[in-house]
Amino acid sequence: MSAYARYPSLQDRGVLITGGATGIGQTLVEAFAEQGARVAFIDLAAAEGQALAARLAGTSRHAPQFMAADLSNVEAMRAAIATLRERAGPFSALLNNAANDKRHAVEDTTPEFWDASVAVNIKHQFFAAQAVLPDMKALGGGSIVNFGSISWMLKQGGMPAYTASKAAVQGLTRCLARDFGPHKIRVNTLVPGWVMTEKQLKLWVTEETKQEIAKGQCINEPLMPQHIAAMALFLAADDSAMCTAQDFVVDGGWA
Repeated sequence: MSAYARYPSLQDRGVLITGGATGIGQTLVEAFAEQGARVAFIDLAAAEGQALAARLAGTSRHAPQFMAADLSNVEAMRAAIATLRERAGPFSALLNNAANDKRHAVEDTTPEFWDASVAVNIKHQFFAAQAVLPDMKALGGGSIVNFGSISWMLKQGGMPAYTASKAAVQGLTRCLARDFGPHKIRVNTLVPGWVMTEKQLKLWVTEETKQEIAKGQCINEPLMPQHIAAMALFLAADDSAMCTAQDFVVDGGWA
């Protein structure tokens, strides 16, 4: 039995998670499945997504449903959402988690790379929200959580397409919160700090960056995917019924 909060309003709720096969997304899938939600998730990583769904199938109230799709391809994403709606929907919560923080120098950035980065880091968020809007209208409300990043707040260099997209997420959130509000649909931004996922530990975390984190965070402890999932659960549950158009920063006090 978990020592952390349970949200009765999430039980049996249709929850769609983008980028759910690995990293923070994997933890989101696990956390919502543990709450008894009807979880559906999309990711390009087919093998990892299928393995996660299979592992959780016998341990949760509802077996998570997975579809492999390229979220930067809007038509492919729409088709995946339509299929998952038949299996686990309608959706009253959307977690727009998918992203790609690939490092790139200004001098080496091509228009094609820029467009591809924008497509996965913010474009998919808008069109996923558009796709679940009819569900949430029919259900009388819902919650959309767009994932941002503190990277642009810290003036982090080395990945301008990513940081520009993540800065724009907060503008998208506030616009959608206004447009969706009359339908009792909440839209918020969850802004993680430097989360210690397997990918980050393998590619970017060094002794030097650990010192940077220790200096930047007010709480000098590793920021883990579970910390992000805890906030996501609250924002998707009815406990956050009057929270919308807001930024919820989970970064150990860095930004």
